[in-house]
Amino acid sequence: MHPNPAFRQEPNFTNLLLARKRGFGTLCINSDPAPLLSHIPFVIDDAGKSAELHLVRSNPIARTTDKPTPAVISISGPDAYVSPDWYGDPAQVPTWNYVAVHLRGTLHPMDQGLMREHLDRVSAHFEAMLFPKRPWTTAKMPTDVLDRLMRTILPFRFEITEIEGTWKLNQNKTDQARAGASHEIRTSPVGHETAVLAALMMGGVQEIDNR
Repeated sequence: MHPNPAFRQEPNFTNLLLARKRGFGTLCINSDPAPLLSHIPFVIDDAGKSAELHLVRSNPIARTTDKPTPAVISISGPDAYVSPDWYGDPAQVPTWNYVAVHLRGTLHPMDQGLMREHLDRVSAHFEAMLFPKRPWTTAKMPTDVLDRLMRTILPFRFEITEIEGTWKLNQNKTDQARAGASHEIRTSPVGHETAVLAALMMGGVQEIDNR
């Protein structure tokens, strides 16, 4: 998280909104000789207190986590390179604007017998976003294939204890400089979801809800 308080003013419900809409992040736990990371889909509960996720049994985090374990899920939002030329002020340097959320907490292994119920909930969450497509369900799978798959995946619950967000959107620049950068970022090829980031720079937090 960026240390500048100007970039850390968004409330927790906004950070959770981004995390929910993204639904994908990097799970990290401490290990020896180095941290372990895994890229995972997840679903946050309505209260914003926990998330469900799963890992293939052979994943190093799954092999390591046989008890409650401190962990972090890092979620990346839109980002873009910012050229100093776009500010209209020669006394500037290049930077990168971005949005990121960190969920800190504890990773809990779940009972293997809950795997199908977990998969049904998680898939239903993402399938609902594809409306009007008829949702996929595990009932569409051959029973033997489903049973074999259930033995290779392990469910986990991530208990959320702390939420951190960085929304680095040129809040430390003048309105004119920020508007100039936003205008150029909107169509810039250097970054991810640059048009969304440009709208956020001009105060359009509702853009996250429209993603």
